Amino acid sequence: MKQRYYSLDVFRGATVALMILVNNPGNWSNIFSPLKHASWHGSTITDLVFPFFLFAVGNALSFVLPSLEKKGQAAFLKKVFKRSLLIFAIGLFLNWSPFVQWENNELVFKSWINHSHPQNGIRILGVLQRIAICYCLASIIVYYFKGWGAFLVSSAILLGYWLVCWWANPADPYSLEGWFGTDIDKTILGVAHMYKGEGIPFDPEGLVSTPPAIVQVIFGYFVGDYIQKKGRSFEMLSNLFVAGCVLAFAGLCWDLSFPINKKIWTSSYVVYSTGLAILVLSVLIYLLEFRNTKGAWSKFFDVFGKNPLFIFVLSGFLPRLISLFRWAQGVDENGEKIYTSFFPWFYQHICKPVSENLKAGSLLYALFFLFFMWTIAMVLDKKSIYVRV
Repeated sequence: MKQRYYSLDVFRGATVALMILVNNPGNWSNIFSPLKHASWHGSTITDLVFPFFLFAVGNALSFVLPSLEKKGQAAFLKKVFKRSLLIFAIGLFLNWSPFVQWENNELVFKSWINHSHPQNGIRILGVLQRIAICYCLASIIVYYFKGWGAFLVSSAILLGYWLVCWWANPADPYSLEGWFGTDIDKTILGVAHMYKGEGIPFDPEGLVSTPPAIVQVIFGYFVGDYIQKKGRSFEMLSNLFVAGCVLAFAGLCWDLSFPINKKIWTSSYVVYSTGLAILVLSVLIYLLEFRNTKGAWSKFFDVFGKNPLFIFVLSGFLPRLISLFRWAQGVDENGEKIYTSFFPWFYQHICKPVSENLKAGSLLYALFFLFFMWTIAMVLDKKSIYVRV
């Protein structure tokens, strides 16, 4: 019988909670620095959320892969491909939802490509899509190459990605304009279906930057597998802590020549963020498995960890759906009606007035939204409803 590691559930739940917090500010123009992504090179707390979640996906994979291996190759491939396609489809659904939007005071269908502005359309990739691809390919690599083989493949991916980035454009390999992957993503995805938050068509979850993210899942698998094999022992804990320190330091050293950068998911970023993930997990294992300091704080995160993908999807879908139900709250200087819906109204009238510092009101809104999603997660947990993908 495998040991249950409550710390892994809390780690996964805390990651989901932080994802919801940073993705739902009251106002995107008023955010405290730690809750912003780094503008390009470098890393903030927010930049650690996604790699931590991929790391957690790898942890979970280490617990289920042995049973899949016993069922044979056909069952393994069916399970992995089915789950990956479903997660990818949910991500695409989330990008397209709620399928209609307000334009000139009427609801219109959100076309795959905007006919009035052909450069705009439905984004194909995103967080869930990257999770799906990384989970699929990491599972296949671990299944077929096993321990050392998967480690060698991972090393080849990280070193190969570094080499290709530099070789493709030695003069300016790591800038937004100079990174080679954007042109490839444009060719495969099409400009209309790419993210444009950087001011140009550039997708931070694009296809070209995905291979090093796959390694994040594999590293998570290695750690989960190691924890199971060693069991609850101080040797396991101390080795994990040392490994986390070594990887974080190695990532910082690599940063000197291959900058830590989430948006192009550099190899140094993988090593650095994996090291920090191991350190955080080590602390949680010590507190929860060795000291048994469970309490309200761990329960808060635990309920997120029991329905992670469902709660994350719901946190993105609900505000978009509710935004369709709106009402007039005045007129502008041209006499045109100004409309609002529940969440913007809640920020403007409840959260924003609490402080002259607009960042405080924006954070308050994010916290209220987080607790709102926690309430849903808690109710589902109380009723033992767990949505599996």
